Amino acid sequence: MRKKQPEVPQMRGVQDLLTVNDTQPQTSIAIEKIKVNPNQPRRWFDPDKMVQLAQSVGEHGILEPLLVRPLDNGEYELIAGERRLRAAKEVGLAEVPIISKKLSDKQALSISILENLQREDLNPVEEVEAILELLAINLDVAPEEVKSILNEAANAKKRNIELTGNVSRQLEQIESTLTGIGRFNAESFRTSRLPLLNLPPDILETLRSGKLEYTKARAIARVKDDEKRADLLDKAISQNLSLSQIKELIQQFQANGTQNILPEKVLKQKYSDIGKRLNQVKIWEDAKKSKKLEKLLGDIEKLLAEA
Repeated sequence: MRKKQPEVPQMRGVQDLLTVNDTQPQTSIAIEKIKVNPNQPRRWFDPDKMVQLAQSVGEHGILEPLLVRPLDNGEYELIAGERRLRAAKEVGLAEVPIISKKLSDKQALSISILENLQREDLNPVEEVEAILELLAINLDVAPEEVKSILNEAANAKKRNIELTGNVSRQLEQIESTLTGIGRFNAESFRTSRLPLLNLPPDILETLRSGKLEYTKARAIARVKDDEKRADLLDKAISQNLSLSQIKELIQQFQANGTQNILPEKVLKQKYSDIGKRLNQVKIWEDAKKSKKLEKLLGDIEKLLAEA
């Protein structure tokens, strides 16, 4: 009977994960035999840090082996270590050290996500995407379903309604995974991180590149005018504006918008209200007030004639 492959333990170091199954000894292979998984969770690499890493690899070589899994055609798929692989290609290394392990698709993606989450320079967007993907893998559902489970649990708690058995078990699994990560619980992840994925594309891209803190990004995203938001985003980055400075600029935008839009509505409402009040008060019985009103109405007629 074929021995079942154990699942990869959650939220342990990549070095520890190398002990899953029968660990293969470290060896070196031709760099062109390593293929990067197109679904690899990491999408952005800091250019300055990549230059530094390439310099280090050029001087000392790759000190920590890449984790790969064998493919049927004699090649290997990269599981962990894309920065090192890129640096090795940059400096022209012909071979790189590897540890090869037989892993399922689910195991391979879990380890890639885990390594991504352990990065020091992880930005908020990559973090929430990685956690959401890891939760989806553990629950064997689509990422959107994870969001639905979290929202259903929150609504049930708010209404004091008991969850169904399946959703309750899924929520427990989510909480267990998040506890292992050690950064959020289910509700804080739902309220403080998932909303980031709904930010405008320009804000998301800036967050991905690590150019802006997520608290500033969320504030800027409140500006609905695309042009004003783009201008504010540029100023926030180029001038390294604080969150309070960003909020002050947003208030200025809102004030300017009020001055440009509301007066017409306000004046029309005032004109309507005045007409109603003129029919209600006895101003016509007072000669002085009646004469003054007649002059004001004359001024209004002149103004309208010039319009």
